[in-house]
Amino acid sequence: MSKNDLIGGALWEEYSAKVAARMDNPTHRGEITQAEADNLGCRLVTADFGAESCGDAVRLFWAVDPAGAIKLARFKSFGCGTAIASSDMMAELCIGKTVDEAVKITNIDVEFALRDAPDIPAVPPQKMHCSVMAYDVIKRAAAVYHGVDMDSYDNEDIVCECAQVTLSTIKEVIRLNHLTTVEQITDYTKAGAFCKSCVRPGGHEKRHFYLVDILRDTLEEIDRERILDASVSKDFATMSMVQRIKTIEEVLDKNIRPMLMMDGGNLELLDVKDGSDHIDVYIRYLGACSGCSTGSTGTLYAIDAVLKEKIDPKVRVLPV
Repeated sequence: MSKNDLIGGALWEEYSAKVAARMDNPTHRGEITQAEADNLGCRLVTADFGAESCGDAVRLFWAVDPAGAIKLARFKSFGCGTAIASSDMMAELCIGKTVDEAVKITNIDVEFALRDAPDIPAVPPQKMHCSVMAYDVIKRAAAVYHGVDMDSYDNEDIVCECAQVTLSTIKEVIRLNHLTTVEQITDYTKAGAFCKSCVRPGGHEKRHFYLVDILRDTLEEIDRERILDASVSKDFATMSMVQRIKTIEEVLDKNIRPMLMMDGGNLELLDVKDGSDHIDVYIRYLGACSGCSTGSTGTLYAIDAVLKEKIDPKVRVLPV
């Protein structure tokens, strides 16, 4: 397929020379036969993936040695020239890596490798989605190799398919950097920088999440938290016991338990008592935390500091 077959006019100028060359003469197009893999002393892995947004499809072949390294990679692509060029570069980037290393290759890596200059995109924004197949077919091949479902590599909601940016990442970046505009989100994460379908409804393809909605909802969450944080400390002393326990549990669920559960631990709230100078909060460590030496030092200090900040400076945490 030549550039004249693909597209005309000024838009063609937005493609790099590397993309043009691989469209017409891909280096790694073809298949790996079982006999060829056997001769290399490798296992043959084959995976297919199709992009619903544009109808393109790609088949990826790997010859993987006993140590898990990809000795040979080839592809067959059924789609536009951009998909062919992207698949060709994707196969090239796989060679020499282990399967687990190859899974970390994203379509952003593929696009960057196709650039003629580091600061000039290899393809126009509206064609960036074509390289998403490279990211997805690698995950599918890795799933085949490991004998697991592809969902094992898809445990997060993807907001921007082009840049493979997750919902949790966008929310975290908004919070940590106090972002207030979609343009700032794009600057920090690349989400919305390419086909722009994820920015707002009405783009190249329908998305489940849009940046405008994520930004609005996250800012509203932050505002609600500020109001709650401002009111809790003021009113905690006059709360009923039920209200106090509920308030402490909410802070523990949001700020403490996720941290403990990452290491196989947890805690339970046992009691809350008023003292002359303190509000004593009694807890019991669970799971891995119950036998951890930091339960009386670093972990305890962290829990105590969070409850003091979020609830009342008089809080004192006492493990039982």
